[in-house]
Amino acid sequence: MKIMEAYFQKDTHNLWAILFVALAISLGFIPKQNEFFQISSLFIPLFLLYVYVASQVKTKTEVVFWIGVAILVRFVLLFAFPNLSDDIYRFIWDGRLIVNDINPFEQLPSYYLNGSLQIPGINQALYNELNSPDYFTIYPPVAQTVFAGAINVAGDDIMISSIVMKSFLLACEIGSLVIIPKILSLLSLPIKNVLWYALNPLVIIEVMGNLHFEGAMVFFFVLAFYLLLKNKLAYAAIAMGLSIASKLLPLMLLPTLLNRLGFKRIFIFGLVTVATVGLLFAPLVSETFIHNFGNSLDLYFRKFEFNASIYYVVREIGTPLLGYNPIQQVGPLFSIFTVLYILGETFLRKGQTIQNWMTTTLFVFTFYLVFATTIHPWYLCMPVVMCLFTNYRYPILWSGLIMMTYVNYSGDIYHENLWMVLVEYLLVFAFMGWEVLAARD
Repeated sequence: MKIMEAYFQKDTHNLWAILFVALAISLGFIPKQNEFFQISSLFIPLFLLYVYVASQVKTKTEVVFWIGVAILVRFVLLFAFPNLSDDIYRFIWDGRLIVNDINPFEQLPSYYLNGSLQIPGINQALYNELNSPDYFTIYPPVAQTVFAGAINVAGDDIMISSIVMKSFLLACEIGSLVIIPKILSLLSLPIKNVLWYALNPLVIIEVMGNLHFEGAMVFFFVLAFYLLLKNKLAYAAIAMGLSIASKLLPLMLLPTLLNRLGFKRIFIFGLVTVATVGLLFAPLVSETFIHNFGNSLDLYFRKFEFNASIYYVVREIGTPLLGYNPIQQVGPLFSIFTVLYILGETFLRKGQTIQNWMTTTLFVFTFYLVFATTIHPWYLCMPVVMCLFTNYRYPILWSGLIMMTYVNYSGDIYHENLWMVLVEYLLVFAFMGWEVLAARD
């Protein structure tokens, strides 16, 4: 009887895995960005299956099996073109400039279409695919290096370039799935927590499907945390520098290490981190770069709007009162709020240890997102991985709801569905509040 029961459970186990792989691959290969019905029809059952599997797995053997499934899905998606995102065209643009010894931060894309410069692959057809042609590039050096490497390997073939870039992200994702269980073991947390990241549909689709470099940022970030736990300070700092050079956001987390490492050790850690970032940025740095990169960051806070929470409330109240959209003032003001919150977490939080650092980083990152004017789905990759090492799971719910924002692209003209945004944040904030209150009991 027990043999029959074990066989039945194994058979069901395999069926769930086949269904998971089929849904994830279909989501990565089939829908276009404007096909919300197809996206939601695949994503919703995939997300529900993910929650079921991640919560039901019990044994280490099952965890290893599902990590294998997660890697298999990521490998297959290596060959899917990023149908839900058009960022790849800016990656190609920047890469083609770099291989022709041109700093992509120096000029706006339109500068290269005036006819005086003939750069292979930089043409009107590619320019027409750019989603932000009126803005300077914002991608840090790790990403830029991968862009250039892809062009060197693939030449003019955009599909092969995509596969080369994704190969780097696949290596990063596998690295994360190796390191996360080691961290969980060091913290005496359940190893199965890794599945909340490994099988997360948003992470899989946005990193390996849509080619977003949050996968690299996450890998170097968890590597830095692991090395900190192992007391390998210099190596941890190098890893943190690489994470910052993949996406700039981990930079805001550095102050929260002050009381955890002490002044002397944080000085060494900060010095090595800054040196790593400096060396990586060095080939790109110039007076023009500093001006243009700073200008792009300033515009990010003052102009871009997508899927915001508190900002949208302020905008809806402030616009009728002022007669104009207050983002020019509110965006920078909210960034100041984030800085103040980081200082509070740095100097006021009690019982700070390396072991509970992820709880602090989760709160800081959440605060940043709550007050941000732009929150794209792939921004949730970091909170998802952070929550694995805490008692909080609201990023998991958020990662499911935020994918519904693809409804904004379903018409002929982009239009943000504020009802979807309202439902998203009502549910996320309610669950977040419940978890925070429960943690204080």
